[in-house]
Amino acid sequence: MKKLKHIDYYLVLVVTIGCGVVVSLWVTGCSGFDLSSYSDESLYPKQLSSVYVEMFDSASLRRGHEYILTDAVAKRIEAQTPYKIVSNRNRADTVLSGQISTAGEAVLASEQQTGQPLEKQFEMSAVISWKNQKTGELLIDSESASASASFSTFQNQGNEYALRLAANRLAERIVEMMQTNW
Repeated sequence: MKKLKHIDYYLVLVVTIGCGVVVSLWVTGCSGFDLSSYSDESLYPKQLSSVYVEMFDSASLRRGHEYILTDAVAKRIEAQTPYKIVSNRNRADTVLSGQISTAGEAVLASEQQTGQPLEKQFEMSAVISWKNQKTGELLIDSESASASASFSTFQNQGNEYALRLAANRLAERIVEMMQTNW
C-alpha cells in the first residue's frame, strides 16, 4: 500500500510540472503564435522570368574587372534565383546594368622591418540598376553595393585571387538586392 502512495505522489508531481510548463509557455507568448505571418513564397518577384545582364561599365582604370563581375553576377542569378539569363535584350523581362565605381587594394598588415605587405585587401564597389522592360519600372534604382577580399602573397594568393573572390561576393550582394522587400 505504501508503494502505491509513493507512485501517486510522483504522478501528481509530474502532472503539476507539466501543467506549469504549459502555462508558462502560454503566458510567455507561445499562444500568440500565428502561422499566417509565415510564407513559403519566393523572395523574388514571380511575375518575372528572365534577366539580361549588361556588361558592367567601369570607372576604374583597371581593365578586365567588368568581365569578371558580369560573369559572376550572371552565374549567381542562374544559381540562386528562379530567373533565366537570356542573351537577347529584347527577349528579357528585365535588364540588370551597373558600373564598377571603385576597384582597388589596400595594405592591411606589413612587416615592421622591411615594410613589405603581409596581407592586402581588394575592394570592389558598384552601382546597380534593374529595370522591368514590360512596365518600365526601376526595380533597383542606382543602388550601391560593395565587397572585399583579403589576400596574402606569402600564402600564394595574388591580386587575381582576391579580385575573383571580391567579384563573387559583390555578385552575391547584387542578387540579394534583387529580392522583394518583406
